[in-house]
Amino acid sequence: MSTNTTDNVKKVTTATIRKMKAEGEKVAMITAYDYTMATLVDAGGVDMILVGDSASNVMVGNATTLPMTVDQMIYHGRCVTNGVKRALVVIDMPFGSYQGNPQVALASAIRIMKETGADAVKLEGGAEIAESVKLILSAGIPIVAHLGLTPQSINKFGSYAVRAKEEAEAERLLSDAHLMEDLGCFALVLEKIPAALAKRVTAELGITVIGIGAGPDTDGQVLVLQDMLGMNPGFKPKFLRVYASVGDDITRAIAAYTADVKSAAFPSPEESY
Repeated sequence: MSTNTTDNVKKVTTATIRKMKAEGEKVAMITAYDYTMATLVDAGGVDMILVGDSASNVMVGNATTLPMTVDQMIYHGRCVTNGVKRALVVIDMPFGSYQGNPQVALASAIRIMKETGADAVKLEGGAEIAESVKLILSAGIPIVAHLGLTPQSINKFGSYAVRAKEEAEAERLLSDAHLMEDLGCFALVLEKIPAALAKRVTAELGITVIGIGAGPDTDGQVLVLQDMLGMNPGFKPKFLRVYASVGDDITRAIAAYTADVKSAAFPSPEESY
């Protein structure tokens, strides 16, 4: 879809995303965590906005996504939905809110949907979370699945290296992908896996497959907003394309403001009452 403002535009829904796959139209997805940035992202014409638990890293400064809570995700989710008119908003269910106990998973998902006004939730994992996925879907809550590198499992993996390079893990991922589709998830994120495997998953599944570090042959792509705007200069993975240098611009603007204040150049008579 062409870039546009959000005035008088039709809201993207899960049906829209399914139709885009059927028609071969790529899906653009970006993260957002607050009202102001969400309005700008939405105006840029993206199809999906992910309120990621990556807020733990880029908004809070934690080393991993694990500390995020349901309350924190609801806060960020509400901020984003308040600023979005067009894009479909997906909120990450944080670590501990769905693993192990399907009833807790359902209660967490219901809270997130009711208190944020979001359109869907995202869960990391495959067969091990199948019961939680089933129960959440039974409540009419759309789910985006997430396979490959799943950051909530970083302590198990031990690193953020590419996943599913070996045949056994690749076959498990393929099996989990089909399972998530069979259960009723409407989309799937594949993170940091070989491009050939992502291409195979995308071809075999009828649901939308969105990649991050998964090559060009998925149905769409997702990036973290602060990363693609150049606000996190120390983070330079192979899959990241930086589209702006907003971080440098902000630093220069703050330095200019500080200099003007200290020299009494700001405010001027024209900026005074």
